[in-house]
Amino acid sequence: MSRLLKNIYTCFPEGKHKVLTFSYDDGKEEDRRLVALLNHYGMKGTFNLNGGIDWDDKRIPLSEYKELYAGHEVACHTYTHPTIERCPIDQVIAQVIEDRKVLEKTMGYTVRGMAYPNGSYTKEIQEILPKLGIKYARVVGNSDNFGMPTDYTAWKSTCHHNHNLLELGQQFVDLFKKQYLYMMYVWGHSYEFTDRDNWDVIENFCKLASHKDDIWYATNIEIYDYMEAASRLQYAADASFVYNPSAMSVWISVDEKIIEIPSGKQIEI
Repeated sequence: MSRLLKNIYTCFPEGKHKVLTFSYDDGKEEDRRLVALLNHYGMKGTFNLNGGIDWDDKRIPLSEYKELYAGHEVACHTYTHPTIERCPIDQVIAQVIEDRKVLEKTMGYTVRGMAYPNGSYTKEIQEILPKLGIKYARVVGNSDNFGMPTDYTAWKSTCHHNHNLLELGQQFVDLFKKQYLYMMYVWGHSYEFTDRDNWDVIENFCKLASHKDDIWYATNIEIYDYMEAASRLQYAADASFVYNPSAMSVWISVDEKIIEIPSGKQIEI
């Protein structure tokens, strides 16, 4: 007699169970070297930028964003980088919207992510972000774990790149239990590598974690969008089929068999 219930798990694209992502702030000149490094190792990052700071010659000009950050994600970091928990809420709204306008005009796509400037935010700001078109926002600090976020408007990374990066990276690479989804999320500022003269740390990490068959290399918004699509799958009560109403494929594991559910399709499982 067949088993009554199946073991069905959400997977990352192509059935993977681990994802690696980066988040870097401020758009300083060192982003050029960091982007080149990520591109070399086949990785993706999110770059949180301020559309209103174009007078600083240590920052990359807006005119170069589209080419430099191609293949990565440009996200909001507010227009002029204030400590927003101290700002009137109407000014917070203006900081986010004006930054989005500049970045969207520059990049040619909708900007839907954010990193809080100076790590500052309040519950009120968290609650208003979705109304401003922001789907996730990264906080500062280190979780020291590989769990998926439970609140995307207070998304904490695994670690800053100066916080046990190689040790945590080795732990992440060694993870093998496929009944879990694991995420390693690295954040920082690219100029810190120059300040500390430790570019070798991020390059050694990339060497360690690159080109792994069980790791999906994604931007922050790609992770958010994929998990949203996965949450919208519609399963039959007896788990005999599943329908995907979203605009992207989603992968699941059914009794250890990897199955792709294409966009707009209903698949027997």
